[in-house]
Amino acid sequence: MLSRRNIVFVVLVAILECERPLFAAQSQTSIFSPQSAPARSIAALSHFTLALTGLIFAVVAGLLVYVIIRFRRQDNDDGSEPPQIFGSTQIELSWTIIPILIVTVLFLTTARVVFDVQDAPKPKSALDVTVIGHQFWWEVRYPGFQVTTANELHVPISTSSAPEPTFLKLTSADVVHSFWVPELAGKTDLIPNRINELWISPETAGIFKGQCAQFCGAEHALMLLRVYADTPGDFAAWIQQQQLPATAPQSDAVAQGRKQFETLACINCHAVNGTVANGRFGPNLTHLMSRETLASGAMPNTPENLARWIDDPDTFKHGSLMPAMHLTKPQIDQITAYLVTLK
Repeated sequence: MLSRRNIVFVVLVAILECERPLFAAQSQTSIFSPQSAPARSIAALSHFTLALTGLIFAVVAGLLVYVIIRFRRQDNDDGSEPPQIFGSTQIELSWTIIPILIVTVLFLTTARVVFDVQDAPKPKSALDVTVIGHQFWWEVRYPGFQVTTANELHVPISTSSAPEPTFLKLTSADVVHSFWVPELAGKTDLIPNRINELWISPETAGIFKGQCAQFCGAEHALMLLRVYADTPGDFAAWIQQQQLPATAPQSDAVAQGRKQFETLACINCHAVNGTVANGRFGPNLTHLMSRETLASGAMPNTPENLARWIDDPDTFKHGSLMPAMHLTKPQIDQITAYLVTLK
């Protein structure tokens, strides 16, 4: 008969087994499919290290198994000790020289990859992007195009015939964060009052997911990031769309929503190009509805979720610096009607 502890254990295992597909589907990152030159170099180094350490394990385990079988106790053993060996120059040289050679090979291989990634030449066609980490969202600036967005990084694909890598300058506005999109590059920290650099060169169009990889506070787990690798034409079209000013109000409800937005504290934190809103503490909302998620990936970007976020941000992202404004439902509806026009 099962004890209470065993019953609880069986139930927990059953729940985890049922939820396993859900956990797998929610995985945001993968280190096993590099899609950029830096990530491919890191993956190759990882595979080499795994193969070398696997070979060492196989040799040591094989010798151990051989010794266990070959020198196991026999029925006719008289109990006396086998001949003892006191000191062996050959053995001592072996266990000293072989590990030194292994460590040297790993050191030189790792150093070559580190220098190849860090000292990669920057072509004239490279795209410059500045990424600033905030609690708990990403600010993304394109200084060459005068474009600022949030939580979604758009870059052109880069090929050998038309190289157009993206060089990132990384810093933080508050605490230490870490930029990590494993399919594109290694982890790089964002540190206040310091600029670290990283480059990526996605070779195929698509979406690459990443996140902050340095614990930075209560909602660290929901500081997610999306990198969109676009074709050159799609990237140029996206830049052109982002350079446009905010959409003008098209109805009385939208006009009332804009008035509410500009007369409340919203403009102290958020900017909307072409309006009086020029805040810098929160994400730029000029083209809010062109983004797929809200609150740095906390939820899909829909009018319903936007209204709920305005009403009570803490419900979705406990610890978010955006306060609940205690607005009435008509005010929330009007502001939502205005914000959904910002595409």
